[in-house]
Amino acid sequence: MGLLSKFEREPPATTTDYVDEVAPSPPLDVEKARGEVQVEGNAVPHHHHVDPEAEKRVVRKLDWRVTPLVSALYLVSFLDRSNIGNAKIAGMSEDLDLTGNRYQWLLNIFYISYILFEVQVIMWKIMPPHIWATIVVLGWGLIATLQAATFTWSAEMVCRFLLGVTEAGFGPGIPYLLSFFYLRHEVGLRCGIFLSCAPLATTFAGALAYGITSGHAGIANWRLLFLVEGIPTILLAPVVFFFLPDSPDKARFLTEDEKLIAKARGVRQVGTHERIGGVVWKDIGLCLLDPIAWFTALMYFSCNVSFSSLPVFLPTILQDMGFTAVNAQGLTAPPYFISFLVTIGSTYIADRTQQRGYMLMFLSCVGGIGYILLATCESVGARYFGVFLAASGIFPCIANILPWVLSKMKQSVFEPSSKYMRLTTPSTDNQGSDTRRGTGIAMLNLIGQCGPLLGTNVFPATQSPRYVEGMAICAAFTFFNGFLALGLRTLLGWENRKLDKKYGSQKDLIASRTGDPKGHESVVSEENYGPTFRYIL
Repeated sequence: MGLLSKFEREPPATTTDYVDEVAPSPPLDVEKARGEVQVEGNAVPHHHHVDPEAEKRVVRKLDWRVTPLVSALYLVSFLDRSNIGNAKIAGMSEDLDLTGNRYQWLLNIFYISYILFEVQVIMWKIMPPHIWATIVVLGWGLIATLQAATFTWSAEMVCRFLLGVTEAGFGPGIPYLLSFFYLRHEVGLRCGIFLSCAPLATTFAGALAYGITSGHAGIANWRLLFLVEGIPTILLAPVVFFFLPDSPDKARFLTEDEKLIAKARGVRQVGTHERIGGVVWKDIGLCLLDPIAWFTALMYFSCNVSFSSLPVFLPTILQDMGFTAVNAQGLTAPPYFISFLVTIGSTYIADRTQQRGYMLMFLSCVGGIGYILLATCESVGARYFGVFLAASGIFPCIANILPWVLSKMKQSVFEPSSKYMRLTTPSTDNQGSDTRRGTGIAMLNLIGQCGPLLGTNVFPATQSPRYVEGMAICAAFTFFNGFLALGLRTLLGWENRKLDKKYGSQKDLIASRTGDPKGHESVVSEENYGPTFRYIL
């Protein structure tokens, strides 16, 4: 396997059946089917017929119940961490005496605690997800709301530190949780929808801040801002406890037959239906030695330099362009709304074409050009257009990096129009097991979240009003992200050619095993190590 051969292990035994698509199958015998999908360790389950239409109904139900809930949670999460930028120009700067580098420290302390405590991602594996999510959602909701009661810079520092601790237990684990519910070719768009809530949250933050600062409330506008945007998070905590399923087979909104289909999807994905509880320590070590994990972590770092700084500094940047504080709040919304649409569109296209590397290169160029306009132009119109390009490049980049981490596994021959239905797809990430998946996401965030420590310090007040140095740094890291995407795609393509040379083409190999001339997948996932393994480009 070339450069990555040291991370190989022996592929598990597999069965190679396929099923003709038939007329709608009779109702499943629940007890019989339940026994057919039970597996222990690496044992291979017996296969059973699964109606493709029934499987689509299961996915639709998941799309209506799981993705909207975690997306709403991420929206309020990003809103609660980034609304400090709106609060700053709404009076907080004067009331808390944010002189010198005090504002930068309010930003830094959040990411310092976020980095230190994001190892909590492993709690999604150890605890039932609905319980863990309830704890962290309630925690950050209370802290975000209590910011309205701070009267000193020191008190606000404590709140920002604790906000980072609690939010670190949520955001990094959601892509991991989604991989419990969706297969490789499904997870990208769902991650895109989830992550598109970051620019959407900033759109709301700008619109809400505009509305609040336009009025004359009995308390300071910035305090009202924290109250209005923090209380909804607290109200969502009981919703999470009662409505977030731990896994598809435990979802109360699925029928017994649909739960069995969900279990079968889990077996197809990783070779077992049990996805919660227990950690394989050897897989943690293998993930730490995986160069692909380091590559994607550096990409995440590069994007986060801009991803973290743009929302918290844009209101100030717009105000320094000559707009009033109230108008600057409102003008932050349009660029982020366009970014929201581009995020969903780009992840959908990348999912359909299975070409995330090219998409990341394109988006990096768009974002980099936007920052160049902000650094070099003096015209307000040109600079505001640069904000649109920067937001439309950076936020979609983040949304495409995470699904790439989750889907750089075997590339299936996916033909929705085929008369055959595959009984399996490969594992949903480049890590293989759930433990390696969780470790990979923890690595991605641990290294990637160091980017904000740089990003939140490149716009000092001394560079006002154009912040040329800060814009240039963001442009450089955005283009560097595109360069990393090109390098990683080249590496993975090279490894795929070596695999073709060693085992033969993926499609021919599957066809020879199954007898299916169109080359469909085997019954049980071969994780990250079988001869049909191919990297997603």
